[in-house]
Amino acid sequence: MIRQRLPNRRASTSFMFELAGLHYSCTFSCFADGRLAEVFINNHKAGSAADANARDAAVAASLALQYGCPPAVLTGALLRNANGSAASPLGAALDHILSEFPALQRGGQPKA
Repeated sequence: MIRQRLPNRRASTSFMFELAGLHYSCTFSCFADGRLAEVFINNHKAGSAADANARDAAVAASLALQYGCPPAVLTGALLRNANGSAASPLGAALDHILSEFPALQRGGQPKA
C-alpha cells in the first residue's frame, strides 16, 4: 500500500472530551473524498504520560488511516470496558467522531 498524504492546508474539526477524569482535545481532518484521514489528541497536562500516550496513539491511527485502514477496523481493535465504552483516549475520540459524523465511515463529508 502507498500512503495517501493530505494537503498542507486542510479543514479540520475540533472537540473536547473527558475520559477517566482527564480532559482531552481532539482535532481531525478528512481526505477530499470525505474519508477520515488523521486524528490529533492532546491531554490537558502537556508533557504528562497521558498526553504522550494519547498523542502517540493518534499518530499511529493517522498513519493507519492514511494507508487505507477503515475507521471501524481501528475502533474494533481498541480496548473496551465491560460496558462496551472506549477504555482509551483514542477509542473515545474515534467513537465520538464516528457517532457525530457517521458518514465518515462511508467516505462522506462531515457536517460541522
